Amino acid sequence: MCRTLAQILGLLLCIVGWGFVACTLAMDHWRVAQLGGPGCSTVVTAWYWSDLWRDCYEDSTALVNCVDFQVLWTVKTYIRAVRGLLMIGLCLGFIGTVLTCYGIECTHTGGDQSSYDRMLITASAFHLVGCTSDMAGYCLYINRVVAEFLHSKADPSKMRYEIGLPLYLGLVGSLLILLGCTIHGATVCRVNHPRIQYSHSLQQISHGSIFKGKVEEK
Repeated sequence: MCRTLAQILGLLLCIVGWGFVACTLAMDHWRVAQLGGPGCSTVVTAWYWSDLWRDCYEDSTALVNCVDFQVLWTVKTYIRAVRGLLMIGLCLGFIGTVLTCYGIECTHTGGDQSSYDRMLITASAFHLVGCTSDMAGYCLYINRVVAEFLHSKADPSKMRYEIGLPLYLGLVGSLLILLGCTIHGATVCRVNHPRIQYSHSLQQISHGSIFKGKVEEK
């Protein structure tokens, strides 16, 4: 029963994490830069923000003007890389979720238990690789934002961007996926390992009883 609950918990964590990562693709404010505000000589406060699909300008009256990115080959290389990594992570996570639904104990319809365990381990591997791909995409984007922030300190004329909410949400989602696939791997290993120990203990008991019987006969 505990194993079933643990597997269901791992599945829910993977699904929630996958949903967080999917939501970040459609979210705005991946990076944000503010102009004006308290302590500045400018009166109007404005924000420049970007995501994976467009650059936008928003003033204090909530008027937003956006410029969509053009065709794929004209987009910056690191943005294309982030898109690709997140897409790969989502596809692998989807495959892993489907395999998990068939591999967890509460969906068994008969057959060999070891085959279901192998399916669950395979699903965990898909989730792990997809999670790694997602985290690589977020870390790449964060690295570029931090690099631009450091360059803006050296050159005040450059825009100083900060990390937005989607990056934090994506990292949390990746960690949830990692935790979920870890739980699945632990449930499979915990079931198989005690069986080996149990068989060894039975062999030791049987050998001990045989030896004791021979001693009594003598």
